[in-house]
Amino acid sequence: MADSTNDLRTRPSGSAEPLHRAYDTALLDLDGVVYAGGSAVPHAVPALAEAREAGMGLAYVTNNAARTPRTVAEHLSALGVPAAPEEVVTSAQAVARLMAEALPAGARVLCAGGEGLRTALVERGLTPVDSAEEEPAAVVQGYGGPDLPWGVLTEAALAVNRGLPWYASNTDLTIPSGRGIAPGNGAAVEVVRIANGHRRAPVVAGKPQPPMHRETIIRTGARRPLVIGDRLDTDIEGAWAGGVDSLLVLTGVADPAQLLAAGPRHRPTYVADDLRGLLAPHPEVRPVADGGFGCGRWWAGVASGRLAVRSADGAGGADRLDGLRALCAAAWSADGEPDAEGALAALGW
Repeated sequence: MADSTNDLRTRPSGSAEPLHRAYDTALLDLDGVVYAGGSAVPHAVPALAEAREAGMGLAYVTNNAARTPRTVAEHLSALGVPAAPEEVVTSAQAVARLMAEALPAGARVLCAGGEGLRTALVERGLTPVDSAEEEPAAVVQGYGGPDLPWGVLTEAALAVNRGLPWYASNTDLTIPSGRGIAPGNGAAVEVVRIANGHRRAPVVAGKPQPPMHRETIIRTGARRPLVIGDRLDTDIEGAWAGGVDSLLVLTGVADPAQLLAAGPRHRPTYVADDLRGLLAPHPEVRPVADGGFGCGRWWAGVASGRLAVRSADGAGGADRLDGLRALCAAAWSADGEPDAEGALAALGW
């Protein structure tokens, strides 16, 4: 298991053991990791089945507050990933716990979100309402799906402008879908911020904020968790904030160029093409004598402000990920931000 001192990370870590044996629980993001829209991400279903059969706990941790854990579990099961509602943790649950700790029991809450958020509020003893005229004690926003009515945002803005406490399940500006990248709850939060003249911002519970990590650990009891995600600014930063290790999969939002440019809190412990990386050892990235870095059969370094990568024996194809790992070390150790375009093109990205 890797050192979790993520703020000092200058290269990806190695693991002699497959990750599903080195960690007891996988804390998996959903959108862009397990599924995109209504379909499973390639290789996700068999990889998760093998990890579970080997004894690894699986928890599905999502910033999407629109659906209830039961609905998410049913979706996963239909895709071939058997899941129970208690294995699903949502930002709606995290924000509902946060609000219940701050508000009186039974308090009315103006709910600008979907069924998942309303259900989570009720489970915490709070009363969802729909209008600023129903004397709510607070306002909460959560992703309500593509059909969220504009009037819901109007009511939220009116209530926030009256000075009520304001919460958000998460502030992801975008969300992956089966048709591409779509606006997320953060975009809706920005609408309300514009309406209050940017004078206020909500208290946020979801990734990468600590309340989401706390909710996940409370519900899973994980002792050696591994966060798995596709976003640097939520999944990986959330792992960094929680002091735990992380695996970035390149099946969703983050691409290799963004990975190379990542600041310290956005640097994953491990990187893989997809969830098959959960089942494999991860090679060590090592410094070499000329100041560059090696991984497998690849070398990477910086020359004249540009990243460079080459294979020791002309190999490529399936092991190009080792080249990317070496490039991460070169980029993260460099002064400034070296140009990565040519090096990524050499690896086929």
